[in-house]
Amino acid sequence: MAGGSRSGGPGFGTALRFALREMRGGLKGFYVFIACIAIGVGTIAGVGSLAKALSEGIVAEGQTILGGDLDVSLIHRQASAVERAFLDEQGRLSEVATLRAMVRKPDASDQALVEIKAVDDAYPLYGTVELSSGRSLDDALAGDAEHPALADPALLARLDVEPGDTLSLGRIRITLVDTIEAEPDKLSGGVEFGPRLMVSVDTLEESGLVQPGSLVRWHYRVAGESGSMSDARLSAVAEAATADFPDAGWRIRARTEAAPGLRDSIERFAQFLTLVGLTALVVGGVGVANAVRAYLDRKRAVIATFRCLGADGTFVFTVYLAQIVMLAGIGIAIGLAFGAVIPPLAAVLLVGILPVSTLGGIYPGELVLSILYGLLTALAFALWPLGRAHDVPPTALFRGREASSAGLPKRRYLAASAAVTGLLVVVAVALAHDRFLAFVYVVAVVAAFLLLRVVAWGIMALARIAPHPRATGARLALGNIHRRGALTPTVVLSLGLGLALLVTLALIDGNLRNTLTAQLPERAPSFFFVDIQDRERDGFLATLEEEAPDAVIEMQPMLRGRIVSLKGIAAADYDAPEAEWVLRGDRGITYAADKPENSTIVEGAWWPEDYDGTPQVSFAAELAQELGLSVGDPVTVNVLGRTIETEVANLRTVAWESLSINFVMIFSPNTFAGAPHAHLATLTYPDGGTTEREVALLRMLADAYPTVTAIRVKDALDSVNSVVADIALAIRAAASVTLIASMLVLGGALAASHRSRIYDAVVLKTLGATRGRLVGAFALEYAIIGAATAIFAILAGSVAAWYVLTEIMEIEFALLPLTAAGAVVIALAVTVGLGLIGTWRALGEKPTGVLRDQ
Repeated sequence: MAGGSRSGGPGFGTALRFALREMRGGLKGFYVFIACIAIGVGTIAGVGSLAKALSEGIVAEGQTILGGDLDVSLIHRQASAVERAFLDEQGRLSEVATLRAMVRKPDASDQALVEIKAVDDAYPLYGTVELSSGRSLDDALAGDAEHPALADPALLARLDVEPGDTLSLGRIRITLVDTIEAEPDKLSGGVEFGPRLMVSVDTLEESGLVQPGSLVRWHYRVAGESGSMSDARLSAVAEAATADFPDAGWRIRARTEAAPGLRDSIERFAQFLTLVGLTALVVGGVGVANAVRAYLDRKRAVIATFRCLGADGTFVFTVYLAQIVMLAGIGIAIGLAFGAVIPPLAAVLLVGILPVSTLGGIYPGELVLSILYGLLTALAFALWPLGRAHDVPPTALFRGREASSAGLPKRRYLAASAAVTGLLVVVAVALAHDRFLAFVYVVAVVAAFLLLRVVAWGIMALARIAPHPRATGARLALGNIHRRGALTPTVVLSLGLGLALLVTLALIDGNLRNTLTAQLPERAPSFFFVDIQDRERDGFLATLEEEAPDAVIEMQPMLRGRIVSLKGIAAADYDAPEAEWVLRGDRGITYAADKPENSTIVEGAWWPEDYDGTPQVSFAAELAQELGLSVGDPVTVNVLGRTIETEVANLRTVAWESLSINFVMIFSPNTFAGAPHAHLATLTYPDGGTTEREVALLRMLADAYPTVTAIRVKDALDSVNSVVADIALAIRAAASVTLIASMLVLGGALAASHRSRIYDAVVLKTLGATRGRLVGAFALEYAIIGAATAIFAILAGSVAAWYVLTEIMEIEFALLPLTAAGAVVIALAVTVGLGLIGTWRALGEKPTGVLRDQ
């Protein structure tokens, strides 16, 4: 051949020219190959780009999201005159208060839990509050109404009211003057359990909701006098605030930490979706291997011609490797195009929900990573079948299809395949947000592949040794399952991973729903009552006992505080990744003379009822273990700006799932002697209560105790369940990418086996078989394989869901039969449906032409 290498054989240039010439015939046989690569690459590129865009958007718009360059917040109390003077000296200052409370119709016929935001005249320092009427915020809150208020449209829908109507808030009546279209700093507030209600600070003070110990958080936003504060200035102010007021107990956030929880959630969700994309790629890899194998089978005459003209096995390998890389490049390019448009598309869909003004860019790092994933996956699954063609002699290539797939490839191709696979694993783990989770995922995928091979082998072995049924269709189905070149391994591999993932997600979703909506309401309290003041405590308790004499009522003091240090180590420096949430921000705390009835002391002892020594604390045992705490260890907390040194007296069990009053930390009564605080109460009807009784109690309490926030637990659970359902729907929709890839692989495998199916059908029809009998035989074959795959998916998905629920989420696991049945239905529908579609054309072929070509 012209253009050969110095060694006498054709070189890479010649191989590339031949590869390009062969590709002139089109992409027939590789559409599934390209689609599988495109789906996986597109998912990874799109998810990575969107996560990067959102993270950069949060940083870029940190001022607007946070509401200032710096946010200094206090729980329970406003800043003192000295503290406020210090903050006022740093730049423009805005005071904002946030709390949860109930708003009611004037006739107490309905009520709703709302997230109140009370703002001053300087709010917002950055961004704009957009109202439905187009008015400015200042104009709306300075209108003729005595207590004007702005509401989220969801509140109007919930209470069936409209602008101009009045509602009761605490001890006053407010007038809804407008609805809120956009709120610039909404994301910085974290999770919301009700619609927004915005009022002025003066209106909040007149409502009577702010009392000593009320669960209100005061925010002091600081901005530069003439523009943004520099990073150095931000650091200097934060350090000065901490140094000058060490006991203030305030939380300081800069614009770079505007929404850390949201950013963490985005990163975790992005990792999950990236793993979904990788799963789609891995499943698609089966399609890659099938496509390459079938393609080489069709090209055996061309390969034989190369060998007869003097080309060696390396040349053959190089020609078809070049083609595979080019085809993978087409799939990667399609995936990149899809992934690149995800951020700007999200910018349109997420307007008003997330900071999306910066979502229009291209993120090369994420796109390059998706290219790497796609190329490595294609090579990992293509090198093995490509390597098999190296040593097959020309005579064997001319003899038939079976010879082309016999034996193992040379060791160098095995080594190359292993090296590429290893590199793919290293990249997936090293670049993951959570490397341990990525490692567990890789191990699980490898185990699943091995198990699926065992399942496929087991199905074929059972079909081989099974007694021969008398029915011809059944015998044909069993023979097709175990014969040489059967579709069994491909069907099991392609559907097994996708179905197992769907079963896992469905079981997690079902168990969460079961825990939240089926089990808890039977034993959970009917109401939580918040912000019960000391002066109202006895009267409120007496009223509950009178109105609900058969109910179980619990009441505990309620304060908020944060952990400053553990065992002498500052909370910010304490290494406890599994319990980091306990050390971050404020926690609900209480004090008690007696041990809670639903707790058991597992270490240490409870303090005497009249204890008056060194302040002591009882810690939740499980969290204490994660924090490395033992009895006698020192714990420093800050409550109401006062730093308190305590020591761990005991560790106790906590039944969080009961939804009764539970706290991470319970202190000895002398710890907070004289400190102002409110109380928290629960009311539990023995029979679960009826809607009529609960509504009647709410109406009575609304008149007698307007400043007490009453939360109906069933309503709260419905809201939580709605959020869980939305998240589960999004996750299942994303995970369906894997099932789509599985269906593509299965379709490709059926297409690749089309020739052999035609020949089988023609021979059988020649011998007298009817189309109906052949359809029944093929349907039975696919049904058996699909059922076996579904059983594997149920078992593997159940194990995975059990691990996630019990070890990570720490809730009880239950195998849900309907979910399992759903997996079986999906498996049978997909395998039988696609299988019959793929063979229908084969059943219609005329015998004469097919037999003449053999």
